[in-house]
This record gives sequence, C-alpha cells and structure tokens, in this order.
Amino acid sequence: MSQQVRAVVARSKGAPVSLETIVVPDPGPGEAVVQVQACGVCHTDLHYREGGISDDFPFLLGHEAAGIVEAVGDDVTDVAPGDFVILNWRAVCGQCRACLRGRPWYCFATHNAGQRMTLTGGTSRTKSGGGTELSPALGIGAFAEKTLVAAGQCTKVDRRASAAAAGLLGCGVMAGIGAALNTGNVGRGDSVAVIGCGGVGAAAVLGSNLAGAARVIAVDIDDRKLENARRLGATHTVNSKETDAVDAVRELTGGFGADVVIEAVGRPETYQQAFYARDLAGTVVLVGVPTPEMKLELPLLDVFGRGGALKSSWYGDCLPSRDFPMLIDLYMQGRLDLDAFVTETIALDEVEKAFERMHHGDVLRSVVLL
Repeated sequence: MSQQVRAVVARSKGAPVSLETIVVPDPGPGEAVVQVQACGVCHTDLHYREGGISDDFPFLLGHEAAGIVEAVGDDVTDVAPGDFVILNWRAVCGQCRACLRGRPWYCFATHNAGQRMTLTGGTSRTKSGGGTELSPALGIGAFAEKTLVAAGQCTKVDRRASAAAAGLLGCGVMAGIGAALNTGNVGRGDSVAVIGCGGVGAAAVLGSNLAGAARVIAVDIDDRKLENARRLGATHTVNSKETDAVDAVRELTGGFGADVVIEAVGRPETYQQAFYARDLAGTVVLVGVPTPEMKLELPLLDVFGRGGALKSSWYGDCLPSRDFPMLIDLYMQGRLDLDAFVTETIALDEVEKAFERMHHGDVLRSVVLL
C-alpha cells in the first residue's frame, strides 16, 4: 500500500524549494523502499533546482543518503528489510558492453526504479488517477522521509556506521576519494596536487593520503578550505589567488610537477593549471563538472609532448558493491575520517538555507537528519 511522507521538492527553475507531501508507492519487482536517515546537501541538488541538469520539474531533491530498507519487491535478493544501506546512483546492469568487459564502474545502462513517486493531487504530468509525477534527483530523491529506488541502488554496509557520515559516500566524498584511488591510481610515494578543495576536492586529498602519497598539495583561493584540506592530510597548501598555482606545485615537487593532479573545479582555467602542474608522463584527473558552454584550448604539441594520461572521473570510477563496504570498514577502524565532512546537521525544512551556506563556501557538507 502506498504511503505519504514529507519531502523537499523543487517545483520550478530557480524558485526556493518547498516541503511537500508526496506519495511513495509499494516497491515493485526489483525495487526497494528505504527509510532515509540522513542525506547530504550536494551541489548537484542545487544544479537541479537551478535547471542546470534538465527542465523535468518538479524534482524530488537529495541523493547523498543512507537509511534502512523498509520493503523490497519481487526478485530482490541482495538486500532485505532491516538492512542499513548507502544509496547510489550507479545501479550496474551487468549486461552492457562495459559490464561484460569486466568494467562495471563504467556501466552504460545504470537503472532506477520503474515507478514514480508523486505529489499529492496535481494536474500536470500525472499518472492515471494519481498526482503529479516527481523526477528524483539522480534517480534517488532522498530529501524525504522515505524514498523508492531500484534495489541495485542500495549497498549494504555496517549498520554501526553513522548515517550522516556513511551517506556522503553516495556522491561527493566517493567522487573525490575515487578520483584519487580509482581513476588517478595514486600510489605510495607519489606526489599529488588537488586543485579546488570543496567537498569533492577535500575528499580527493583524503583519498590521496589514504593511498600513501608522500606529498599532497592542496590548491584553492579560500584559506578556510585549505585549512580543511590540511586537516584531511594535505602536506602543503597553495592559495592560488596569491601565488601562481603551477609555479607553486612545481617548486614543491623539485621543479618537475606532481605525479597526479586532480582538478575538482571543472573550469577551463583550472584544468589548464592542472595540465601544466603535472610532471612529464603524469596524470590529470578531471572530477570537477564543467557546464555545457565551456571550451578548452591546449597546444596539441603540449598534449603529445608531455605524455601521460588525461582522464575524467565519473563518480570516482566507483563500484558501490566493492567500494562502499571497504570504505565503511576503514571508517569504523578510525582510518578514514568521514565525520570531518559533516559541518552541520539540519532538519528537512532547512535545505534552502543550506544551499545559501554552500554558495558562500561556509560548509563542506550540511546533512539532513531524519
């Protein structure tokens, strides 16, 4: 039987979000209903609200979440009611060309729940006999007391973990850690530079430190973010508003440049910094998300002559079933400080204020507790 719960909805482009009553249907085949315990406020949610991802309003926001499985549909075997899970937006299909080649972290056919959650009442884009259909952010929609997802979007982890910390692996923190561990293949003794030290960049610093990098250089224009990066394992910091970032990284690496440079901003000018701040045959990892109109111009001879690899990191090239339990185990052992990313905990009706604090760079993460 469907149930009504409270949720945060973006009804139109750029308008403040509102707390609404939504209808969550019973899970169908391959689906699960999850009682959300915590959900981080991510920049992607703000992009949805601003219409930067699509215009398929109204959106049910929130995607960086953890909670308890309440019910599952037919044919669900990997999770069961009562399991503590992290939600993910990469429910791998197992059948596409990437999965069949043994690279499921590149799955080209990830899936979401087949049913839609709805607003109570409404007349536009409605189901027969139902309310207005909602578009869940990244197929999740977790700024809600409960949400309906594909069962493959649920990854079971140690239930003793803090929901506020664990949920952050569902997006930004995993993107940053994975950019270092999975995409950049940072190894023991490497030098790493991270350009942009918001939530994702700070996580890349943490991931580089976890991988055993000998030198982790954090680059940003905000001293508060640089201080956070130092607490998470940066050995050096560079304020690029005061110092040329490329010159500084080279100076800190014997004049050569870093083995791996992770660009966590997503802008042409910072990508160019990353390109020239790496050593010969080094690796650049783009994990910052650019906007459609951005263009990049580099001398092709430099691309050839400097060698190495230019990579993009999608979701930290993570495989949730592999990476989430491993990282939660490290967290439980005290070896991975996920709690450091939780700047504040807020109520469901405070998401709009959290967007404002995010815009001003006041937080690594605001986390909604339910």
